[in-house]
Amino acid sequence: MKDRVLPTPEKFASCPYDEKILSFYEGQFEVVYVMLHPFLKPFNLDIERFCPEKWPTKHEIIDGCNAVSWQEVLKLTKLSSLADIDVGLRTSIGGIKKELSNREAARKLNSLSEELDIIHPTEGDLPPLLENRLFNAIRKLGFDWLWVGDEFGTERKLHWIGDLIEKDEIPSHGCVFTHDHSLLVTTHWDSHCSFLCSSRDLIEKLLSTESFEGFYCTPKTEVYWGAYEI
Repeated sequence: MKDRVLPTPEKFASCPYDEKILSFYEGQFEVVYVMLHPFLKPFNLDIERFCPEKWPTKHEIIDGCNAVSWQEVLKLTKLSSLADIDVGLRTSIGGIKKELSNREAARKLNSLSEELDIIHPTEGDLPPLLENRLFNAIRKLGFDWLWVGDEFGTERKLHWIGDLIEKDEIPSHGCVFTHDHSLLVTTHWDSHCSFLCSSRDLIEKLLSTESFEGFYCTPKTEVYWGAYEI
């Protein structure tokens, strides 16, 4: 019997795994902007809800939490760089090789939850506090529909952007992309950031509408960017 081998996913609808990001998207996208997922500070939700069995819904988080930026986390923890936060978060979930981990950074980040009720962003998911802001910004660029697909490129469904705002349709590690393949948002399964991929002009227009915290990839930026030169 012939082995079933999946075709290579299209670059406009897929995510790199352990490699240099711009090299992966070469020929498809001009630039990639790394959107950092905010930490959460609940103001209208019980802190006990933030466990796997009781995790709040998308709209509960939007209505009941404030965003805490990575820059603010640097001030609170006295960590030295965004890279320290990235590696500390990956260390706390066991999502990075031991030789690249940073247990002291993980300890300082964990203290935010213990002392200040600040919740870590979850890995591998486009966060609720970014999701609708992103959809509204994309809509302002002139798009009305978005494809939502899985990480393997085997399933996708076309959605009206207004429906995506009202509902919770994005799968874990999912890919969201425009019909003309000019823009992609995707989240690596072990990362606390998402990749916004397009032309520089289109991303600059989007960022002028919503100033998402993050940075542009250089040719050296890897998926596990905090552990390497970015």
